[in-house]
Amino acid sequence: MVAEIELRQRLKDDFVFFARNCLKIKTKTQGNQPFILNRAQLYVHERIEKQKRETGKVRVVVLKGRQQGVSTYAEGRLIWLTIHRKSVSAYILTHEDDATQNLFSMSKRYYDNLPDQVKPSISASNAKELKFDLLDSGFKVGTAGNKTVGRSMTNQYFHGSEVGFWPNAAEHAKGMLQTLPDGEGTEVIQESTGNGLNNYFHQQWKLAESGESDYIAIFVPWFWQDEYRKEVPEDFALSDSEEILASQYELDDEQIFWMRQKIAQLSADGTNGLKSFRQEYPCNAAEAFQSTGGDGLIAPDMVMKARKNKEKISGPLIVGVDPSRGGDRFSLIKRCGRKAYDKKSWKGSQVDKLGKAVSKCKTELDTICPIAKKKPDMMFIDAGGGVEIVDRLEELGYGDRVKAIYFGSSPLNDTKYINKRGEMWGELNLWLNDENLNVDLPDDDELQADLCASPYHRDSHDRIVLEKKEYIKKLFGFSPDDGDALALTFAEPIAKKQEKLPAPRKRHRA
Repeated sequence: MVAEIELRQRLKDDFVFFARNCLKIKTKTQGNQPFILNRAQLYVHERIEKQKRETGKVRVVVLKGRQQGVSTYAEGRLIWLTIHRKSVSAYILTHEDDATQNLFSMSKRYYDNLPDQVKPSISASNAKELKFDLLDSGFKVGTAGNKTVGRSMTNQYFHGSEVGFWPNAAEHAKGMLQTLPDGEGTEVIQESTGNGLNNYFHQQWKLAESGESDYIAIFVPWFWQDEYRKEVPEDFALSDSEEILASQYELDDEQIFWMRQKIAQLSADGTNGLKSFRQEYPCNAAEAFQSTGGDGLIAPDMVMKARKNKEKISGPLIVGVDPSRGGDRFSLIKRCGRKAYDKKSWKGSQVDKLGKAVSKCKTELDTICPIAKKKPDMMFIDAGGGVEIVDRLEELGYGDRVKAIYFGSSPLNDTKYINKRGEMWGELNLWLNDENLNVDLPDDDELQADLCASPYHRDSHDRIVLEKKEYIKKLFGFSPDDGDALALTFAEPIAKKQEKLPAPRKRHRA
């Protein structure tokens, strides 16, 4: 009896154990099999459980590739939650009717194959609802499209499937998500592959990624799937770009060959197969969204390569500062030679506090501009929002180590660039693409997204014209402030300053 009680308690408390022993999934070759979580599903589960322990609730945005089992996990979790709790409701919202039917069929299969000791009785079972009568719990599914779907309900759990493809996504966010109380034990899982820029899902991902919402960002790369590999032919050889990718992500030949074949499939009818692959099977979060936009001055591959390098600090210390304006981030980064490091960003109310520090003492100002403890050889600050900071630093005696940069001013090389901002980004791009030297960037998705959000064109004189920040913000849904901070470190060539040596002491004759 004691053993049975302990078993029932573990089934209630441990989803991984419950899934393995109580849930069945339909496989392509072996029919119904126990649900043993794969690597991607385990990672999502661990992140969710960690958030739940820390906050008491679940709010996650999951960006993933196609057919990685996130919906399989989410539906299994909803069954687990609703059969072990009284008077709770779950809602699943998908992007199209076929997906709605598929996810409900999956949930119904879970229920039908539950062991008798955990299988509750039902009072309703139709194409869109399961109702557990004695528990007064259950769940429903719906399809995005009808702006009022699910609005009259009260739910404790919500799964949004392929949110990036929802029509009327903003309306559903206002409606469906408002049916959930913001209380302990409630759960929201929004997941999707990437589907363009500046839509609802992309906006939610950026907010979660930057820590500006209650949601956490969870990314699942395609190469975690065991089945995403293909046996290689005898004459198989990696291309140069494939060698770089294999090194960056520790991919084996079978994974690379599967990727090559998939890109070929996606290249039908003149489609850019590589871009399509990156959207549907991303290696990193920035790639999933950037591949759907226009070509940028800075390529994702070069950024990812630099994220994996480790270089020593050497050369003059240059600091780039892009102050906040109009609700954007306040960003700062340091660079010494081939290494960029110590990236910092402040947002929202944090920026207001920093602004007040400008007029105060040196110690508080040092929070924004680390210039007193370790003097940089130069600190370049965007004049668009940082003139006051520059003035204050000059008052404090750092005039020889700080300079305001006007993005629209004339470049040093006016035959190649149309203005200073384009020149800084152009020189940053050359730095990243130097074949003779490695570059070390912070391993940071947010920085990569900023750097790759660099659409440009050339004028009639073949000069590089980087699109304005206002245009980039409208196109991508965010301002590339971290990228501008790094670009500022290329405003002008800087040599390492020589510190003044103390005057020699005079010797006194005995």
